[in-house]
Amino acid sequence: MTIQYLKKASKTAATGHDDVSKLVTDMLGAIDAGGEEKVREYTQQLDKYEGDILVSAEAIEEATKLVTQEMKDDIQFAHDRVRKFAEKQLASMSEFETELSPGLFAGQKLIPMNTAGCYVPGGRYSHVASAIMSITTAKVAGVKNVVACSPARPGIGINPAILYTMNLCGADHILALGGVQAIASMANGLFTGNSADILVGPGNRFVAESKRQLFGRVGIDMFAGPSEIAVIADETADPAIVASDLVGQAEHGPDTPAWLFTSSQEVADKVIALMPGLIAALPDTAREAATVAWRDYGEVILCDTREELVQVSDEYASEHLEVQTKDLDWWLQNLTNYGSLFLGEEATVAFGDKCSGPNHILPTKGAGRYTGGLSAGKFIKVVSYQRLTREANREVAAVTARISRLEGMEAHARTGDDRLRKYFPNDDFLLEY
Repeated sequence: MTIQYLKKASKTAATGHDDVSKLVTDMLGAIDAGGEEKVREYTQQLDKYEGDILVSAEAIEEATKLVTQEMKDDIQFAHDRVRKFAEKQLASMSEFETELSPGLFAGQKLIPMNTAGCYVPGGRYSHVASAIMSITTAKVAGVKNVVACSPARPGIGINPAILYTMNLCGADHILALGGVQAIASMANGLFTGNSADILVGPGNRFVAESKRQLFGRVGIDMFAGPSEIAVIADETADPAIVASDLVGQAEHGPDTPAWLFTSSQEVADKVIALMPGLIAALPDTAREAATVAWRDYGEVILCDTREELVQVSDEYASEHLEVQTKDLDWWLQNLTNYGSLFLGEEATVAFGDKCSGPNHILPTKGAGRYTGGLSAGKFIKVVSYQRLTREANREVAAVTARISRLEGMEAHARTGDDRLRKYFPNDDFLLEY
């Protein structure tokens, strides 16, 4: 049994992180001190945008006029499927109450967060689908107030299709902001007066680092970085389709990992041979990004067995994981670490990214080992409650007092003692070991 690297990445997700971290720290500190004026300053400096930050209803109406009916129909198609999937996720969660012992009742409540901040990228590409994924899911979960941000372009503002989609999906406030200043504004409630309880949505490394640093002050969907794709392929896979899918994700940016895990030397060799030509045929922006991504972050790993392929795949815990093999059910049962799984040649990452239903805001940088993607549940606090009859105190209060004294926590113990004296004044209890 062997695992061979036929192509090894020269860079990792940690490359350049220290520089990004310091810049983000400085910007977040400056915005904490300078508030909205500092945000405006960064927006003018970085995005060359000097228009209104808080998008008006009139601006949304004007943007709507610029979106063709065909575009609106496709956006509605995607919205319907994402909404239906999120509704099913929500329906799978439940509140309950149970009697743990006589008179001791405990329960679970599902409480939507009050405010969610949804970031929608709009720099290199206009991520209409990201608006659908984040805002729609928050609204299905019952979030009362959704603040959405997307970068503004000089003299234009937010991309009209993104703006239309944000409004369609139910955003309550829309801010023409990108990058660190957008994340900081949502966290601090700038321009809206509504501080986010949770920040969600994909973005570049500056957006991801901002969310990471703010975690604790606010919740976040997950620790994330540049988009990733891994493809597991055996000898039955079509190398042209595999290569196409790898290139399809590599266009995201120059730091996008694209990994092939295969048990077929022939498939590996053909994919490696096909990649340069497919990348060269892309439009300029995509070609420049994919060229660097494949050169610096692309990997091809050859394994002897499918068990080894599972081992490698679970170690990488890819954001998107395609399986182009025979016996797909075996892989569904045995793979454990990934953001979202695409089974069979017929399912490609782009379908999930755009319109098929499951959320495309997914864990990267190995976070698939401990979390899944954005879901209705991310916007809901699962909280507990309890209530006791006085008779239940006879047992629970006494046990609490004894355990508290075992731990040396006398004040805790006395809260049990006081109830026992009040409810059962004529009874004696063993209150310490």
